[in-house]
Amino acid sequence: MVQELPNPAAPVPERKPRSIGALFRRRPELVSLSILVAICVIIATANPTFLQASSLVDMARASVVTGLFALGVFAILAVGGIDVSFTAIAALTMYSLTLFVINIYPTAPVALIICIAIVGGAILGALNGRLVHTLQVPSLIVTIGTQYLFRGVLLAFVGTVWLMELPPQMVDFGKASLLHFDSANGATVSLPLYFLFFPAAAVLTWVMFNKTMMGRAIFATGGNADIAARLGYNQRLVHTFVFAFTGALAGLAGIIHVCANRMANPFDLVGTEIEVIAAVVLGGARITGGTGSVFGTVTGVLLITVVNNSLVLVGIPSTWQRVVGGLFILLAAAFFVKRQK
Repeated sequence: MVQELPNPAAPVPERKPRSIGALFRRRPELVSLSILVAICVIIATANPTFLQASSLVDMARASVVTGLFALGVFAILAVGGIDVSFTAIAALTMYSLTLFVINIYPTAPVALIICIAIVGGAILGALNGRLVHTLQVPSLIVTIGTQYLFRGVLLAFVGTVWLMELPPQMVDFGKASLLHFDSANGATVSLPLYFLFFPAAAVLTWVMFNKTMMGRAIFATGGNADIAARLGYNQRLVHTFVFAFTGALAGLAGIIHVCANRMANPFDLVGTEIEVIAAVVLGGARITGGTGSVFGTVTGVLLITVVNNSLVLVGIPSTWQRVVGGLFILLAAAFFVKRQK
């Protein structure tokens, strides 16, 4: 049998370029990025003060706590769960630790305070993970229960009084400036030092998901927990680690919130869970697990931050923030359902 050789003179069929729609379906975080860019262009056109350094610094400052929460929630969604107790973990950690520093260890260095906040949040988060694995019930149910538990412990046994006088080292940390300059109207604008914790946590999360076996185990568990278990991934370890990671970021976010506002309010951060989860979903993560990216999560956080801080600049009342945020969530949900089909 003689095999025919390809004719070199024959035209080579050209590959059809991938459409923009296919790219968006493959990389859903680009949808959020496109919306973010479009909103920034619209707002900057309607009110050029949006591009002033003072406005950009204010949004960078406002994104820190939400961003730290969102990175933790992204890890929970990636494993196929959902957590609504992270704000309660942050509140219990930040208030208890501030009270401890004021009454028992007023000279505690800031580095030690931050480390204790991270460890304390991780312990509470690990409790969530063990309960989810042991009880074998949806993590939403478990974290609703622990949310009430943590807040109940805080208000019943720790305190309900606003702590207005913080130790000087915590105040100085909240005031510490990474860079500062004078704005056009003569006011001094400063980017706080604690802003660095957000990009540092984003890089750490990216490394964990893309360069470690634990990151692969998290995505595998979120994709199909039974198959992940057959592949040898320890489900108890995965759940405990993921919820501990989220709790650690929540503890860090809580103590930064206290130092930035220079007061500890046990009722703070209540009701921000939906906003944080919305930022992660807008970034391309699915509630069903197994998907998402750190870049998408950061983009979702920036999108929510811009919406919350810039609507007033174009004449939209602040009371419409939730309406706009809800529309974004509905549009994102419709896109992701269509993408899945």
